[in-house]
Amino acid sequence: MILSVTFSKPVKNIAEILGEEYTRVKIRLLTASLAASKNENYFAEFYTQKQVFHKKMSEAELNEFIAAHAGTTFKNCVQRTESEEITILANKKGKVRLLRKQLAMSSEQLAVSGEQLAVSREQLAGSSYLNGAGFNPCQKRKQYLLQEGVAVPFLVHLGVMTAEGKVVKAKYDKFRQINRFLEMLDDILEDVIALREGGKNPVSENSPLNIVDFGSGKSYLTFAVQHYLTEIKKIPCEIFGLDLKKDVIAYCNGLSQKLGLKNLSFAVGDIASFGEEKHPDIIVTLHACDTATDYALDYAISHKANAILSVPCCQHEINSQLSAKSVPQDSPFAPLLKHGLIKERFSALVTDAIRAELLEREGYKVQILEFIEESATPKNLLIRAVKKMDADTRRLTQMNQNPEKSPLLNTLQVNQTLDTLICSNTLPSES
Repeated sequence: MILSVTFSKPVKNIAEILGEEYTRVKIRLLTASLAASKNENYFAEFYTQKQVFHKKMSEAELNEFIAAHAGTTFKNCVQRTESEEITILANKKGKVRLLRKQLAMSSEQLAVSGEQLAVSREQLAGSSYLNGAGFNPCQKRKQYLLQEGVAVPFLVHLGVMTAEGKVVKAKYDKFRQINRFLEMLDDILEDVIALREGGKNPVSENSPLNIVDFGSGKSYLTFAVQHYLTEIKKIPCEIFGLDLKKDVIAYCNGLSQKLGLKNLSFAVGDIASFGEEKHPDIIVTLHACDTATDYALDYAISHKANAILSVPCCQHEINSQLSAKSVPQDSPFAPLLKHGLIKERFSALVTDAIRAELLEREGYKVQILEFIEESATPKNLLIRAVKKMDADTRRLTQMNQNPEKSPLLNTLQVNQTLDTLICSNTLPSES
């Protein structure tokens, strides 16, 4: 019996096929008590960038959906049964591969537990397929990866939850921010693992997923990633956080030890001078100030990280360089420099656009996403970058042997730290 199915990597015209710009679909088996009938024993979640739609399916409908969309509408499909994991992959030419992986699972793991596979009646209350109502996108209820009502130890210690699992009202924005970040991480996990397996280095206890969080601060997200990967996804991982503040790092290490988290550690250090070989699969940087973000991105590139999740902050560098002297009055950009507030926002957008351009040049697929609502924080853009497959990376690397400065930087007559770092790393050394 199929326990769960996850569809990802949708084709560009998915809206024409399914009616919405779905980014992924997750389908899981319901417990007998939650299934509306014996025929509708699967619960499906259809995700867009900002919404999630629900539907209940029968086993026959699930099999039909898999047959119609696995390897076609979605280029990646992962099915889990009691005994194996079946992955269906399609490449750019439409060639489909089927991979089977036997699962050595205990009887406890095979049990469909309420925490892992069940969906509560309260969560299902917003489902548009209850009682045969039909698929109505207006009827939806947000599904959080860290659920309300289920106490999470680190959230309790950090004051986000009560011991009973109730989210503290004053911390609800933080709770939503944490879940939003986990959703963005969850979207790329399969890609990261596939890149490792493509390099014949599958994730295991002896070779865990390696994550580095630069500028970890109070480490809400660092602890969240550890909990999500270890306790919910059951993915072996090793997580390291770095920050300049000694008192904060001491607190985070103390909390990690108190919770018995052997795969999570923190250290005091400067991102710009950090030289340890961490061999990261994923680099995280949240609100690293100004050029600290650039040093984190450069570390990710030079250490061949498979993915990057970065929320930049305080982009002062270009703003301080822009002036009437560097941008003549007859330039189309001149009106953007007349008013300080507009100039500041323009500089921040230019900075992040350049970062995205440079990451693409280095062989990453890049997305700029809204991390959290602007009303919660104006620093709400997230750069999500995932390494492309080897063939694409080799092609882009060959193009990058003689890197040229971005035309936008040339036009504005300014410099940008990531651009400078990448150029210095790729220029031939003097003999």
